[in-house]
Amino acid sequence: MRLILPLLLLATSLLAQPLPQTFTTAKSPAEAGFSAERLKRLDSWLQSLIDQGIAPNAVTFVAHKGNVVHHKAFGYSNLAKKTPLKRNDMYRIASQSKAITTATLMTLFEEEKFLLDDPISKYIPAFKNPTVLVKYDKANPINGTYETRPAKSEITIRQLLSHNAGIPYEHPLDQRPEFKIPFFNSTAPDKLEDVINKLAKRPLLRDPGTDSTGTGFTYGLNTDIIGRLIEILSGKPFDIAMRERVLDPLGMNDTYFYLPDNKASRLVELYSKASLDQPLTQHENEAYRNSSISGAKTYFSGGAGLISTVEDYARLCQMFLNKGTFNNKRILGRKTVEMMLHNQIGAAEVWDRHDKFGLGFQLITEQSHYGDQASPGSFTWGGMYCSEFTIDPKEDLILLIFTNVHPYAYYSDFVKKFRIAVYQALE
Repeated sequence: MRLILPLLLLATSLLAQPLPQTFTTAKSPAEAGFSAERLKRLDSWLQSLIDQGIAPNAVTFVAHKGNVVHHKAFGYSNLAKKTPLKRNDMYRIASQSKAITTATLMTLFEEEKFLLDDPISKYIPAFKNPTVLVKYDKANPINGTYETRPAKSEITIRQLLSHNAGIPYEHPLDQRPEFKIPFFNSTAPDKLEDVINKLAKRPLLRDPGTDSTGTGFTYGLNTDIIGRLIEILSGKPFDIAMRERVLDPLGMNDTYFYLPDNKASRLVELYSKASLDQPLTQHENEAYRNSSISGAKTYFSGGAGLISTVEDYARLCQMFLNKGTFNNKRILGRKTVEMMLHNQIGAAEVWDRHDKFGLGFQLITEQSHYGDQASPGSFTWGGMYCSEFTIDPKEDLILLIFTNVHPYAYYSDFVKKFRIAVYQALE
């Protein structure tokens, strides 16, 4: 009995440990549960990418139980000017915008503003009576004929959040005038309401939902529709609703659709490297490079339009790891976060990764061909300019790495080898 009582008290105290509400820099890797010697491999590898011209830059953020063990900047924000990268430089995070948009929507879910299985047409009537593309003139997709049929069901909000609504990014008819919309980085005076109403007219590529064969994951413009839904449900412009509900409470003060003038100089340059034997070159698409600092600045893409810093985004990751709370603010309820991490695509899988998808995240499974050492139950996503986060609840760990290269022949190696290097150093 003398032994049992202290053990019970210890167990109780461990269970009662408060969730970290701020980040603390570890005094040493060992204090944060990492091998200092093995962690050097991460530094050596990243520096080698810079030295070999494989990557222009990289910024990392790794926190274990709220203790920051690796937050470093490598390389140059601008290669031509040889401007050393700083840890608070700003990156185009593309599809990492989706997790922030999803969190914003789920605050409205908790206020009973909608149900997940509501048809989106209940709130955006343009989506009523969706159709599915049956065939089209492949030789003349812009002006040729095409054929559709009625979809078997309406599109639900749950299907939008889990990318099984049949809505792609690249559509066979997307260059036709009646369907053409901005990809996400518009410099024209586009408005979210107009773009989404036009998107609603496009035929789907398949019926909404997951069928018995496992067909169901169609990655696309779903989260942009969610941005418009947030406007309708909140009664506020999307960017304002996101700022009030998620960004400001978490202290994400460096996350924007369009950068204020006093922060524009912190945006890293965007490069291209389509093959490993080609040098890094400045991206040729002006909108990709500068839409966040020039142009009309009127279109808010919830699926891919945000700019952020690695530490800002780490705040969002820690909030999810804490099951809804960070910066002494509760953004979402614990059970809501747990629900978001349930498989929502049935037998379907995320591409060839053998993973599932929840409400806003890829879910690492035991069969994963993508997550490597990440514990089953971890969740992750990245952006097309080469940035990624992984949240591992079992290890109480968040990992982030950002660069900005598109197209990038080294993308998969960059994000996966980073994750491998972090996990191999975890004691």
